[in-house]
Amino acid sequence: MRSRTSALTSARSPAPTGAGGGLLPARELAAAWFLVVLIAVPAWVLTIGQARQMGVEPGTMGMALPLFLLLWVTMMAAMMLPSMAPVAITWARGIGRQSSGWARTARTAEFVGGYLLVWTACGLLAYGVLALTGGLVDGHPTAGRWIGAVSFLLAGLYQLGPLKHVCLRHCRDPMSHLVRYAGFPPPARDLRVGVHHGAYCAGCCAGLMVVLVPLGVMNVAAMAGLALVIFVEKLWSRGPLLARAVGVAFLVLAVVAPFQDWLLPGLQGAMPSMGGM
Repeated sequence: MRSRTSALTSARSPAPTGAGGGLLPARELAAAWFLVVLIAVPAWVLTIGQARQMGVEPGTMGMALPLFLLLWVTMMAAMMLPSMAPVAITWARGIGRQSSGWARTARTAEFVGGYLLVWTACGLLAYGVLALTGGLVDGHPTAGRWIGAVSFLLAGLYQLGPLKHVCLRHCRDPMSHLVRYAGFPPPARDLRVGVHHGAYCAGCCAGLMVVLVPLGVMNVAAMAGLALVIFVEKLWSRGPLLARAVGVAFLVLAVVAPFQDWLLPGLQGAMPSMGGM
């Protein structure tokens, strides 16, 4: 009976990526994390530097779409890379075994390009949402309170919903999907793998991204906190429990936010930049 219960528990909460999932040997996993640090640190430095100059303001902060997308992709690299790196390194390792030279470089670029393509599309959606909310706040300053409440409500409901569960399960136990990816036909296979995994990653993090509307897209503290939640959700054995707890917290904030302006820095007037504080 005890072994059956253990098996059912394991089925509900698969081994997280890189922590018992068997994706990489310990030595190669350590090397992968070292590579992640080399890439993620500059991304965070660039993001923080830009945030110091811009501060936290409503909407798109006057940025044109190309600049916004560039900053968005840099932010996503900083926030998402640590949690998706084991899967990416595992796939790149498989590419290295099958190809060499320029072919290996091109295939790896295809995979990374597919992943970034998904997050660029998300950036287009985010730009539209921020432009809309920014316009509403400029015309009706008090509207920010209710936009914030709705944002937290939607984020909380998503965190507790079935789509979040499906996408989080994929991100926590991608081994079966990696096997499936190997069966994709060769033309643009690595691009398709990047898009497919990127779509699941975006689906897993969609609720968390919504709260950047009230908290501010260039709010470094919010970005760091969300990056930590994403990392723990995907890699901790009780990540699904954390996801639900965060969802409940967002629902509480949806009730409190209209009466606490400090919870809505991204929906208020221009605030001092970090460098001036």
